[in-house]
Amino acid sequence: MHPARAAGQNATPVAGSFATPSSGPLAGSAMLGNVTQVRDLSHIHSPTFPVFPGAQQMAINNLFTIESGGYYKNELVLDEHTGTHMDAPAHFADGGLTAELLPVEQLIAPLAVIDIAGRAASDPDAQLMPGDILAWEGEHGPLPAGAFVAMLSGWAERLVDPASYLNQDAAGVTHFPGFHPDAATLLAEERDIVGIGVDTISLDYGASQDFATHVTILAAGHFGIECLAALASVPATGATVIVGGPKHAGASGGPTRVIALS
Repeated sequence: MHPARAAGQNATPVAGSFATPSSGPLAGSAMLGNVTQVRDLSHIHSPTFPVFPGAQQMAINNLFTIESGGYYKNELVLDEHTGTHMDAPAHFADGGLTAELLPVEQLIAPLAVIDIAGRAASDPDAQLMPGDILAWEGEHGPLPAGAFVAMLSGWAERLVDPASYLNQDAAGVTHFPGFHPDAATLLAEERDIVGIGVDTISLDYGASQDFATHVTILAAGHFGIECLAALASVPATGATVIVGGPKHAGASGGPTRVIALS
């Protein structure tokens, strides 16, 4: 318990809803050119949202209420890598940029969504392969310059049962989709991207032991976003993503609000 907390102020339960706020037509869309839809690609952070095995579960501790103190305020206790969050280059790359130092122009990017949900439905260890990238380009044209490339596996639907989202076997090994290291290498070395994102809890697939995709993407100076929401609601191409990344000192990452405009 925080020493400054007033006596009697205990942690308050928080509903474990993982739904994102509804999205729809943009009011005053003329201000944003041809944009007519805004989609929230972030989950609601809460103490019941699953975290990577071994990480600290988030806590929301009420400090004051309108009735008791004249205003409402909570204390947040959380691992940087909680809920929908950013992995900064420094998370896996010695000397890499921390999140607050990323150039702000990298946080607005063309969004490319690559769908492997069909494969992931029958194979929890499915990985986004180089062939999936090439097939996407065969259908939609080359990845746009400065793209943010997101994997749609359908895994976010499992959040109604947090245990199935982590999907640990009897030995404690997690099983969920991610980017194959070869796909990460293709994107980092042969394409112009700002980062990649997944609707699972890791850029690497769950059973990875070396986190090679993290290392490849982050060491190249790109960022990752994990635990994305509602990717099926945005087009495969043509949308723009806005990444409201963390800005605290020395951030290896942090909870992030991700918004798609189309």
